[in-house]
Amino acid sequence: MSFKPRILIAEDESGIADTLQYVLKSDGFIPVWCATAEEAIVQFAQEPPALAILDIGLPDLNGFELFKRLQALNQSMGGPEVPMVFLTARSDEIDRVVGLELGADDYIAKPFSPRELVARVRTILRRSARNGAGASTTGAAPNHGIPHQIQAQTPPASSQAPALPFSLDNERMQIRYYGRLLELSRYEYGLLRLLVQRPGRVFTRDELLELVWDDSSDSFDRTVDAHIKTLRAKLKAIAPEVEPIRTLRGTGYALNEELPAKAS
Repeated sequence: MSFKPRILIAEDESGIADTLQYVLKSDGFIPVWCATAEEAIVQFAQEPPALAILDIGLPDLNGFELFKRLQALNQSMGGPEVPMVFLTARSDEIDRVVGLELGADDYIAKPFSPRELVARVRTILRRSARNGAGASTTGAAPNHGIPHQIQAQTPPASSQAPALPFSLDNERMQIRYYGRLLELSRYEYGLLRLLVQRPGRVFTRDELLELVWDDSSDSFDRTVDAHIKTLRAKLKAIAPEVEPIRTLRGTGYALNEELPAKAS
């Protein structure tokens, strides 16, 4: 009997939940529907799923808060990281940015295409399987979800000179900016690490998708743009007068080669 991934659904609207369950079940998944955040936490604790789909507007708890609690529960249980996707009916960009900044793997806006939803779920699970396999079989330090392509395709840190005022700690998967540790999501870390290791080098959006998102077939340019936006906000909070990431209109992004050694 083939393994069927278990997908946790936290959604209070029964009509949407029915659609989700139908398309996932038809494609070989085992959907587990929870109408409340409390029920989702209980189900997650009993058996962590392969992936969780979380509605932002749950009746008993904000979807962002549920995400944080499930992450903490996942870590306390010591199992592999469970990828999570936000489901939202809101068109406000802030919801998407907040979700990505928290470290969510993706977001899906209502109304959604069932085919697109399943494609995104499969893409995230493939990515998660690659990353999880690498961490569990090699005995090396965990990569915290950083796609293997970044590790494989970028030259060793010893052969590169990270642009000042950035400091890379590859073992801890950390980046400091003007001496201050940045709190980065997995994809923010991947993007910034790539840019910092090649100051001045222009990366197209397609290149960034391929290198950072591992499987870029179901990702989009706006995903890169959203993560660059949150990165810029975090960098500006430390040095408001400095613009470390350059945008080349219609092309992509590059790290500014002429950054001051000290923030004023």
